Amino acid sequence: MSELTLSSTFLLTLLLAVGLFFFIRASVKDRTEEVKLISPQPEDSLVAQLQQYFSQRAYRVVSADESQKQVTFEGYVQPSLFLAFFLTLLAAIGIFCLALVLAILFPQWGNLFFFLLVFAPTAGIFYWKGAGRLEKVFLKLESLNDESGILIIVKAHRDELAELQRALSLIPRE
Repeated sequence: MSELTLSSTFLLTLLLAVGLFFFIRASVKDRTEEVKLISPQPEDSLVAQLQQYFSQRAYRVVSADESQKQVTFEGYVQPSLFLAFFLTLLAAIGIFCLALVLAILFPQWGNLFFFLLVFAPTAGIFYWKGAGRLEKVFLKLESLNDESGILIIVKAHRDELAELQRALSLIPRE
């Protein structure tokens, strides 16, 4: 192979390795968002539905302020075994590609670079330790001025917000 081909292949492989590193790091990133939702239901039935919804999702009430109509729920989010294995597999493939390019570039070192594959499981371990954590959900209810429903201000993980909106048929407020 020509020198230009080998060096450009090495550069592209390094860029892919950097992208894989940031992808693995982003797997444990906090994705908390705040949204405003509207429910046309009466406040009493809405509060009961919200309590039932969060108790079914293994959240418990941590604090409640009835005068301000605020509730904080807390629950442990379990890391995904599939995602841990998937990230380990991606890391193994990425390390294998890097080791292959390094073995071609530096033939005097032989197959020594393939021992880097022992570091592939660290991606799954990193995800497993970082993704399992306590998540908090902050809820605040407010009456709308035009009496068309209840405004719910929710701060939670974006996946939890999407599921809440779908399960209770809540309307997003612009």
